[in-house]
Amino acid sequence: MRNLKSVAFAALILATTLNAQGGEWKDLFNGKNFKGWEILNGTAEYTIENGEVIGTSKTGSPNTFLATKKEYKNFVLEYEMKMAEGLNSGVQIRSHSLKDYNNGRVHGTQIECDDSKRGWAGGIYDEARKGWRYPLEYNPTAKSAYKKGEWNKYKVVCYENHIQTWLNGTPCANLVEDVAETGFIALQVHGIGNSSENAGKEIRWKNIKIRESNADDVKANTAPQVSYLQNALTQSEKEDGWKLLWDGKTTQGWRSAKGAEFPKSGWLIQDGILSVEKSDGGESTNGGDIVTEKKYRNFILELDFQLTPGANSGIKYFVDTELNQGEGSSIGCEFQILDDKLHPDAKKGVSGNRTVGSLYDLIRADGKEYNPYLPREKYVNSGWNRARVEVRGNKVIHVLNGCKVVEYERNTQMWRALVAYSKYAKWPNFGCYEEGNILLQDHGDNVMFKNIKIKEL
Repeated sequence: MRNLKSVAFAALILATTLNAQGGEWKDLFNGKNFKGWEILNGTAEYTIENGEVIGTSKTGSPNTFLATKKEYKNFVLEYEMKMAEGLNSGVQIRSHSLKDYNNGRVHGTQIECDDSKRGWAGGIYDEARKGWRYPLEYNPTAKSAYKKGEWNKYKVVCYENHIQTWLNGTPCANLVEDVAETGFIALQVHGIGNSSENAGKEIRWKNIKIRESNADDVKANTAPQVSYLQNALTQSEKEDGWKLLWDGKTTQGWRSAKGAEFPKSGWLIQDGILSVEKSDGGESTNGGDIVTEKKYRNFILELDFQLTPGANSGIKYFVDTELNQGEGSSIGCEFQILDDKLHPDAKKGVSGNRTVGSLYDLIRADGKEYNPYLPREKYVNSGWNRARVEVRGNKVIHVLNGCKVVEYERNTQMWRALVAYSKYAKWPNFGCYEEGNILLQDHGDNVMFKNIKIKEL
């Protein structure tokens, strides 16, 4: 009887443990064949050797994916991955291949495998859709977790809106998405164009296993949290002092830059999005700029914006609405919002200082200045983009899609010299006020905003 009780007690403990973990581990790949998997999009080859999946890069092929036929939503995924030097790859999660989306092109969340000095392995990218969601500029201490040319162990937790990653035991990404999707898991062989140098190189995966997740699984990740919840704050953000600057529904907290009330026309609030309506492309000639009723001194401002083709707008701070009551926009430092490819203003100014992310007419946005290993000056998405302005006294930073692109110091001799050679030279003490309003600009083009939030420092 005692033995039976012991067995029953052990079974109860095991069941309780499995329940706390969210489920029992299962092999996602059986080590023998590709039963339950299918190849999508490209023509790169996948083979099996010693229980490992081997993907081989191929010239002339687009990205190729070995995808599960089953879809998953809430899970913990673990796998080991080894990639030849010079390649780029990743593992898709919650992803899709739909006939009505780019002819079936695979799209969705990807856990990055980055062999370059940029060091974003373990970051989160949204393949063929939203772009970078969690570049490791958000968590630079994790950039050294990847072991070049060796086996690397990844852990991915998906539970409802949360997606978290670890690489070789190091917490890398801590993402809260706007939606919790269900989709397949896929192993990527990235396209290499016509590069003969990278042709025939291998990416290997092994020990791929999965289990169901629960709420406890997302409590262990200590990476900085990045949230895309629409017009809402996470509990972590609330505890950290963040507040919504726009509630997603009303005009509360905002007014016209040249009046006490919110503009009666020219701005639209619909489905949680605040939009400047299209007019004649003129500066503040339709509904006009809007500003916060409150003034701010030291803060972190963050918001998402989306441009229509050829559009122009801006986010201004340290605005004094009394400076310019005539034609044109109110005066303040500006995080430029612009379609660099289609709007002529991108070629004006000096050395690109009117392009997206720039301190308008003063300092050009260039992420490579702060991380020389970035493959481009800045990452700009075709859809939504994230702007961030950090102000700590006289020190100001612009961040575009997670990457710092501008840094400067106000109230210095260099600052005054910079202003003297700009369009702002005629405005006394430009950019040096202790506090000011925050402004969203009407430049006569359709531009959309959401997720506007602020943390006062």
